Amino acid sequence: MSSGRNPPANSVHALEEGENLTLDFERFKTPAGMGVLPEAVQDIDTKTVLLIGHVNAAALAHAMQNKVATFWSASRNEIWVKGETSGNVLDLIEVRANCEQNSILYLVRLRKGGACHTKDSNGNYRLGCYYRKIKDGRLERAS
Repeated sequence: MSSGRNPPANSVHALEEGENLTLDFERFKTPAGMGVLPEAVQDIDTKTVLLIGHVNAAALAHAMQNKVATFWSASRNEIWVKGETSGNVLDLIEVRANCEQNSILYLVRLRKGGACHTKDSNGNYRLGCYYRKIKDGRLERAS
């Protein structure tokens, strides 16, 4: 009988309840065929969802080693460290995996500025990428 902390290795229970990290990078692929995971990024203090990105194994390793939000940019075909050019770095506080180990959550703290690459009418980087809401089939600014 298993203890619950380390259920049988090939079981759904092992995936969902065990301690073994077996992230499924092969479930989602870039057009070039690279395995990635969807990655939600949330401010650890305010709980605001800042953005959604993708991460491959190398980007996740960089993030964990350097304690900074790191992504895989499919459009540039390279690792992307948030804030390298803008200075809007997201310090990585914690990384969580979902129950099926096919997506991750970065809990971050903004070092300065915002997480979105767009700017508001005052020229400031927006806090996050979800600054508009859908209403009556159109987009409008969220409050």
